[in-house]
Amino acid sequence: MQTKLLSTVALALSMVPAIDGAGAQEIGIAVGSRAPSAVVQTLDGKSVDLGSYVGKTPMLIEFWATWCPKCEELEPALMAAQRKYGARVKFIGVAVSVRQSPARLKAYAAKHKLTHEILFDADGNATDAYEVPATSYVVVVNRKGNVVYTGLGGSQNLEAAIRKAL
Repeated sequence: MQTKLLSTVALALSMVPAIDGAGAQEIGIAVGSRAPSAVVQTLDGKSVDLGSYVGKTPMLIEFWATWCPKCEELEPALMAAQRKYGARVKFIGVAVSVRQSPARLKAYAAKHKLTHEILFDADGNATDAYEVPATSYVVVVNRKGNVVYTGLGGSQNLEAAIRKAL
């Protein structure tokens, strides 16, 4: 399973430059579907289910990696959106398992001053559940738990995506 996931992520990453990241995509989990449960880990190794957040507050989930240039490109917009909407929207970064470790993620978060919750998808549970096509993939979920936006790439209009969830 993990080998298949790695191959799928690598293939998808090779296609990222060809995808227009300026707007919503019709890839990955379907817009309108219920956000699924998926067990991931905190950076301290504790299990947490993404489903425990669903239906409580709007949320933005970014599937990312420390080595992803599109993720780094998206970072300023993500941080600006969190500053503006952080009191009303839960921001979660789910790091994919490819060439990542909790220690590497902690170091990156400290260096880049990331303040949103960062989780590690060590087993690919969330990547599978959310049908993640590549890193820099964003899913926005409304308070009811429905997916209202998916997007891919370093140039997404996160503010417009978040407004769909409010």
